[in-house]
Amino acid sequence: MDSEDDMLDANDSADDDFYSGGEAGLGGSDDGDADYDFADHDSDDSAELLSHRQQQNYSVLSEADIQQRQEDDINRVSTVLSISKSEACVLLRNYNWSVSKVHDEWFADEEHVRKVVGLPEKRIEMPNDRELTCGICFENCPLTSMSAAACGHPFCSACWRGYISTSISDGPGCLMLRCPDPSCTAAVGQDMMNSLADDEDREKYGRYLRRSYIEDNRKTKWCPAPGCEYAVEFVMGSGSYDVNCNCSYGFCWNCTEEAHRPVDCATVSKWILKNSAESENMNWILANSKPCPKCKRPIEKNQGCMHITLCLGPWSEHGERTGGFYACNRYEAARQEGAYDESERRREMAKNSLERYTHYYERWAANQSSRQKALGDLLSLQNDKLEKLSDIQSQPESQLKFIIEAWLQIVECRRVLKWTYAYGFYLPEHEHAKRQFFEYLQGEAESGLERLHQCAEKELQVYLEAESPSKDFNDFRTKLAGLTSVTRNYFENLVRALETGLNDVGPSTSHGTCSKSATSKSLGGKSKSGKSRASSTSSKTGGGSSRGVDESNIWTCDQCTYANPRSARNCQACNNQHR
Repeated sequence: MDSEDDMLDANDSADDDFYSGGEAGLGGSDDGDADYDFADHDSDDSAELLSHRQQQNYSVLSEADIQQRQEDDINRVSTVLSISKSEACVLLRNYNWSVSKVHDEWFADEEHVRKVVGLPEKRIEMPNDRELTCGICFENCPLTSMSAAACGHPFCSACWRGYISTSISDGPGCLMLRCPDPSCTAAVGQDMMNSLADDEDREKYGRYLRRSYIEDNRKTKWCPAPGCEYAVEFVMGSGSYDVNCNCSYGFCWNCTEEAHRPVDCATVSKWILKNSAESENMNWILANSKPCPKCKRPIEKNQGCMHITLCLGPWSEHGERTGGFYACNRYEAARQEGAYDESERRREMAKNSLERYTHYYERWAANQSSRQKALGDLLSLQNDKLEKLSDIQSQPESQLKFIIEAWLQIVECRRVLKWTYAYGFYLPEHEHAKRQFFEYLQGEAESGLERLHQCAEKELQVYLEAESPSKDFNDFRTKLAGLTSVTRNYFENLVRALETGLNDVGPSTSHGTCSKSATSKSLGGKSKSGKSRASSTSSKTGGGSSRGVDESNIWTCDQCTYANPRSARNCQACNNQHR
């Protein structure tokens, strides 16, 4: 999907600061009256930015592409080293399909390489007798029914077929097959496989060979989506690890989990483990139950009297002297003496930890659910609704691509927003300024995404239900395209900021304020009073300092209400010039 590809340029320039005054936005319109008319797609800056966003640091390979590349590498090695294709294939398999490594090792010590991979320098021919004895079944067979590898050890065709078929049935190890003679290490090449194996085994061997080209090559990996047969070739050291396969599944090249920017792979691994670990069950048990004093089994009180769980003492010791059977006063006395301080403290800590984890997990899961629904809505739109809208509004489907782009952006932003909750869970508690600023950025991202989602879902429905072309459909186009552009810019900046660890946030103070370079990067549209969302939000919470943002160092664009750093001369969202 284009929206996931758009995110791949976030790391291309390490010097681009999140709060710098660089040209990060699309070209702006000179008309400042409309709230959403700020995406001039005809500008040179816009064309350059879109071209930059579409650059990929990977390529998706189909089965035919894999086979073609494999054959090209075999032909290249065969030509340069003046050996047969079968021998070239053996060499490449042993050196993980690295053409450069094969060349380096071969020209450094050809004799050693031949010995290691099992390629005799000269092929030894079988004795030219009318009959030869098979080394496996020890039957005398005609010369025409005997075969041998480069080593010249003769075996009958029936034994060869059985040997090859068994090795292929055992799995990919057949790719490293050697001569059946126990004392021989000569390799059995693809030419012998093709001439001696039956059709089913040949097909299976070819499949193993293609899979080894992907799995043994450090530059290629299979797409981890269930049932997907595409592979991906990645350009190492080229920035983002996010990959989007042709099957529409996005994943991280480094860890093969689903795409998770702005969170690093180590954090994702911890988060996934935490979601599935038994430790969370134990936390719940510790927070919501007490152990039986005799058998130590955890007991949860979910209804009824205090019969079991009040003081954890034997029922036989209760009576009038303890305040009654159902009004035991021992617990209060023991607690005042500090007998339960440590266990209560541990229980309280476990409860707080569980509540904190539940808070982040529920929102992480909610955004995942919203993303799945958005994917379903996008599919429905592409299959049915877009054609219906084209008929109602009397416009070709090619002019309705802005709706698809908006939904693709929604899907991508839901993914990013989902992982910001894992990021927030592992953000150190003592870094108050960073936490406040992160929560502010996250809140603004949510509100901006909700505006885009509302426009793409609810407002679009009005035009789908119309009976004739709507006069204000072009205004809707401008509004939705503008919201898509601004949301994309905001989320790209958000990802860059989180990936750099919010380095622009100053040291924590009593008010949790940020350094002078920290700004809000707000997405909001104008309110009725003409103030930006960033300003109105801060005023509701008692000033910008309470949200961790120094608003004295920002200016709000009159055209799109984007909050920009004071040093920027042009709006970073719409490129409108600051007056």
